[in-house]
Amino acid sequence: MTPPAAGHPPADRTPADPPPGRLRIALFSGGRGGASIARHLLRTPRTDLSLLINGYDNGHSTGALRRYLPGMLGPSDFRKNLLLHLNDTDPRHTALRTVLEHRLPPASTPDDLTTLTDRLARGTALPALPAAARTAITRDLTAFLHHLHHHPGLDLADCALGNLVLTGAYLRLNRDFNAAVTSCAATFATPARLLNVTDGRNAFLTALKHDGRLLTDEADIVAPQDAVAITDLFLLDAPLTPHRQAALQALPPDRLRAALTGARAPLTLNPHARHALTHADLIVYGPGTPHSSLLPSYLTPGLSDAITANPTAAKVFIVNIDDDHDVQGLDAPALLERTLAYLADPLNERRTVTHVLCHRTRTAPASGDTGPGRTAARWITEDLEDPRRPGAHCGRRTVAALTRIAAGTSLVGAG
Repeated sequence: MTPPAAGHPPADRTPADPPPGRLRIALFSGGRGGASIARHLLRTPRTDLSLLINGYDNGHSTGALRRYLPGMLGPSDFRKNLLLHLNDTDPRHTALRTVLEHRLPPASTPDDLTTLTDRLARGTALPALPAAARTAITRDLTAFLHHLHHHPGLDLADCALGNLVLTGAYLRLNRDFNAAVTSCAATFATPARLLNVTDGRNAFLTALKHDGRLLTDEADIVAPQDAVAITDLFLLDAPLTPHRQAALQALPPDRLRAALTGARAPLTLNPHARHALTHADLIVYGPGTPHSSLLPSYLTPGLSDAITANPTAAKVFIVNIDDDHDVQGLDAPALLERTLAYLADPLNERRTVTHVLCHRTRTAPASGDTGPGRTAARWITEDLEDPRRPGAHCGRRTVAALTRIAAGTSLVGAG
C-alpha cells in the first residue's frame, strides 16, 4: 500500500495518548446530530475528543460519488465533522469552511473544476487559506481530477468540494479510506481525532420494516416514511439492485432475514477506534439519526467488546430531543433497548450503558435510578435544549451534564 504523503500520520499508527489529567471522550456521532455537543467539547479545556463515525451515507451527490468509485465509503459525515472547530471570526477558518461546504453549480464540468483548482493553487481564490492547507487541498483535488480525466462519467453538479478533496485523498492513498480521513483531518487541522468505526471496507446499509418491507439504502432509511417501525439493519457487501430487491422481497420473512444476514460485509473494527474506546474516561452514544448515523456503527464486529473492556468509563446514551423519520413507533426507552441489542448486551448485563441523558420533555422511566424493563441504567433528566434552536441540543448544557456524570463515575470508581 502506498504510504501517506510526508507530513501526514500513517493510518495504522497508534494514536498518541493525551497528557495526564485530560478527560478522554469517545463520541459516536453522525454528520449534524451531535455537532453542538462535539463543538462545545472541543472548546472545553483539558478534553481529548475522538469522534466515531460510519461512512454508509449515500444520498444525492454522495451516492453519486460512491457509484462512480465502487469500493469507497461515503465521505459526507466526515466532511461535516471537519467543520466543528472552525471559527467564522477567523478569515483562515472561513476559507477552510468554504472549501468544505462549497457546492459545484449545475452543469459544472471537469474543466470548471480544473479552473477552480488552479485558482486555489495560485491563491486568487480564497487568499486567506493557510499555505499548508492550500497545498494539500489542491494536491488532492488534482488527484481527483487526474482520475476523472481518465475515467469520465461523474456528474459534478451539487458535489461538495470538501467531498472531492477527501475523494482525491482516497485515490492518492491507494484507495485507503481511513488513511484519507486521517490525511484530511491534518489538512483542515481539526483538534478532534476523527475515526471511521471500521477498517475502511465498503458496505451498504439496508433496513427491514416490521411488515417485511425493505428499505434499500441509507437514503431510504432517513427519508420521510410511514408509521411502520424499522426492525432490522444489515450492512451488505454489495448494493441492492432493483432485480435483487424484488427477488428478496418475494421471500418469506425468515428466508429474507437469512438471505440478508448471509450477504453481510465482512467488517472489522478500526484499531484506532478500539484504542479510543478502551482508553476513554467517557463514552457517549450521541444524538443523531439512529438507523443511519448511530445503530449501524454499533453493528461493527468487535466494537461492543472494546466498550465493555473498559469497565471504568461512564457510558452515556443521549436521547434525541426531536424524532427523525426513521424512529416511527420507538420511544426513548425502546431506542435504548435497541441500542443495547445492537451492542450485543440486550439486558445491559455488561453495563454497556451506565447513564441515559434525557431532555426534560421526553419520556423517561418513573424512577431516575432504573431503566425500562431489565436494561437498568441511571436516567438523568435535564433541560438540554438550545433556546435559539428548538429541537437541538445546547452544547453548553449537555457538556455540563456529561462532565458531571464523568466526575461522579470517577469518584465512584475511586471509592
